[in-house]
Amino acid sequence: MSVSHGKRSVLSAFKLVKAPIYSHCYSSDKSLLAITCDTNCFVYKLGGDGSSPKLVATLPDHDKTVTAVDISVHGRIVTCSQDRNAYVWEPLSDGSYKPTLVLLRINRAATSVCWAPNGYKFAVGSSARIIAVCYYEQENNWWVSKHIKKPIRSTINCLCWHANGILLGSGGTDGYVRVFSGFIKGLDSKDIMNGSPWGEKFPFGSLVKEWYQGSYIHDVQWRSGAEKIAYVSHDGLLNVADSVGQVETAQAPEGLPFRSLLWINDHEVLCGGYSCHPVMFTESSDGWKFSKNLDKPSRSSQAPTSPVDSGEDGDEQPSFGMSALRKFKELDLKGKVSSDEQESAHDNTIVQLRVYAESGGQVTQVSSCGLDGKIVLYAV
Repeated sequence: MSVSHGKRSVLSAFKLVKAPIYSHCYSSDKSLLAITCDTNCFVYKLGGDGSSPKLVATLPDHDKTVTAVDISVHGRIVTCSQDRNAYVWEPLSDGSYKPTLVLLRINRAATSVCWAPNGYKFAVGSSARIIAVCYYEQENNWWVSKHIKKPIRSTINCLCWHANGILLGSGGTDGYVRVFSGFIKGLDSKDIMNGSPWGEKFPFGSLVKEWYQGSYIHDVQWRSGAEKIAYVSHDGLLNVADSVGQVETAQAPEGLPFRSLLWINDHEVLCGGYSCHPVMFTESSDGWKFSKNLDKPSRSSQAPTSPVDSGEDGDEQPSFGMSALRKFKELDLKGKVSSDEQESAHDNTIVQLRVYAESGGQVTQVSSCGLDGKIVLYAV
């Protein structure tokens, strides 16, 4: 069902499933949407006219929760799951998909997956303290993997490839953001790193850079043109790092952690997470600062407020502790939060943000998926 939100930043919202959506992605032409729900991956055809997506395929081979999905530039879909497996789904002429098992060689859940920009390899993060970089082996007709292990100490939560297809950013529950070399001999060009500020020659798996944050890293994203990498952590911070190792931080306005982020342009980053609405940060001469909320619910004028409850600037800077306490009281007494807290399109945590439309290097529309089973499209 599509929901219109008038003049607000929400363009449309679709309730696709009755369970959490942990990951979603689009084909390069935005004609297909893939989502993960329970043990399945669902593929939808998009109309482009605001109509509800039409289910065209179900990818059912996993037997535990599918944690992540991504689509390559060639239209191949890769899924990974808590069953320790990953599949590459090749699109066929009749609209169905043919699965090929990936030899991950891990003994814990696969947690994240990301295609390299060229579409010939992908990386899978796992709870086995391993990143598996996978590529197709023509002579054996299967997908094989090479492992990055050291110095990873815990679960990998997120992965992102640099535009050069060599540098791989990762973040995990050990509190570290690391940049590794994902160079595959015979697949990648040795000259592609020439002139890179990160270095010029790295064998597979070598550690290029690392930053210690001290809390879970939920998402990491490259801004390749600016040679910067941004990440969000469970302490409610947005962090932006460069090749020199300098890190700038900005605090979430409501104190709640973000689960995902997107670069809008070289100087703007959009984040989403436990506050259920996206938050924009802008880089200025004095660093990264909060600039605006997208689709933030407005407080009811009838609800009683106090200086402690609303903060000095009204609902612009609410007291995190008191607003959270009020939410839990509502849940305890009524089994739900009050209606004035449910006006945003999402009514549960935003898990992932994706680019939907861009123009001239500027992202103009983004989509989000959440634990409420919704896909929401926003105008930035």
